[in-house]
Amino acid sequence: MESKDEALRSQIAIRCAKVCILLYSLKAFPNRHFKTTSNGQDEDLMMEEIRDLKMKLARERIKCKRIKLCGLMEVILQVMLLLSFSTVLLVLAFKSPSN
Repeated sequence: MESKDEALRSQIAIRCAKVCILLYSLKAFPNRHFKTTSNGQDEDLMMEEIRDLKMKLARERIKCKRIKLCGLMEVILQVMLLLSFSTVLLVLAFKSPSN
């Protein structure tokens, strides 16, 4: 169980690092390169790359939301299983003997 937690943490850390890199690239890219370009084709390529970075960032955010949702659903299912199991045990404990 601990190895799964460590693997999940490392995956989350990798995704967070990717998001940070994408955010930094998205923030720093236009200011650094738009001043040096003189060709309209270069600007089009940069705008396309900016759109790609924005789409990657949106995908990473969706992945993070899915991870959170799956974790929440897992906790809810565990609680429901615990409650149903305890209910069955209580019913069996208080069941009147048929003899």
